[in-house]
Amino acid sequence: MQRREFLALGATTLETISLPHNPYVGWPTLIRSRRGELLAVYSGGREAHVCPFGRVELIRSSDAGLTWSRPQIILDTPIDDRDAGITETAKGTLLVTTFTSLVYQSQNGYSLPHWQAAEIGLTPAQRESLLGAWMLRSTDSGLTWSQPYRVPVTSPHGVIVLRNGRLLYPGKKYPDPVGPIGVCESKDDGLSWRWLSTIPTRPGDEVKNYHELHGVEAANGHLIVHIRNHNAANKNETLQTESTDGGKTWSTPHAIGVWGLPSHLLRLANGNLLMSYGHRRAPMGNQARLSTDLGRRWSEPIVLSEDGIGDLGYPSTVELPSGELLSLWYEVLAKGSPATLRTARFSLPSP
Repeated sequence: MQRREFLALGATTLETISLPHNPYVGWPTLIRSRRGELLAVYSGGREAHVCPFGRVELIRSSDAGLTWSRPQIILDTPIDDRDAGITETAKGTLLVTTFTSLVYQSQNGYSLPHWQAAEIGLTPAQRESLLGAWMLRSTDSGLTWSQPYRVPVTSPHGVIVLRNGRLLYPGKKYPDPVGPIGVCESKDDGLSWRWLSTIPTRPGDEVKNYHELHGVEAANGHLIVHIRNHNAANKNETLQTESTDGGKTWSTPHAIGVWGLPSHLLRLANGNLLMSYGHRRAPMGNQARLSTDLGRRWSEPIVLSEDGIGDLGYPSTVELPSGELLSLWYEVLAKGSPATLRTARFSLPSP
């Protein structure tokens, strides 16, 4: 992919990395592999925020995000393939997560001939059978991929790898409309998953209003999971829960004073934690916050972008060998334009 926008916002460099003729793209996840390559997956090929055309695409960068490959389509079911997460396991296996949806059937565009054409040849029962949370594996650095297989939960950014190689997947059971939320574990490099633990519900909350989890292991071995909250208390804020026993039990979710969601969590090389999240009220854009005390407190926001118009977010962040950080998200830059992929390259403020 060739760059087509470049501007500086203080110490933050913003770029748009989608090709000019790309359709709407959304909900990406970015990782840096052990080989030093940047890999990003997202829902591409779309016409709108909700439509039947979503598919999972992958792009690569071998120069720390300065240039990007053309998209590789790794999953395209006959219905909408949405949020895509990616993780590299301790064995070097790539795990990509996504979920499928039929929500487009309730949209105004469903009456359009080309939307209807997307369903030709499928019975309603066949479409329903495709609903679920899915995973794909690659053992050759993404050259080839397994067939998709079902997993118990979904979340935008997918699986987390602990320092001892354990694989955990915090998420919400899907397509169950209510929940619960919790953590699954794989002991065979992502081939199979079992439910490990349920995350409790805060008094007064309904679990159906908890969404889009992501987790990280802090330097002391404690686990932290962030939750997108739509309950009345702290609505549209990020809630946090912790585990001190490897994910077997979890604290009651609590507010951390961060308006914005969903959150992506990263442990930096120095042991500090970084959360990245979308901010859909003025100033609309994307933000990050730093914790220097194992997730107990979070800094004031670090602004990654503030020129958004609404449909944006789901940033994830990687740490580059230079010490810089690179965040990736999706965003509609102008009314009537399709969503694009954007990156921010930045350094953390000095202590």
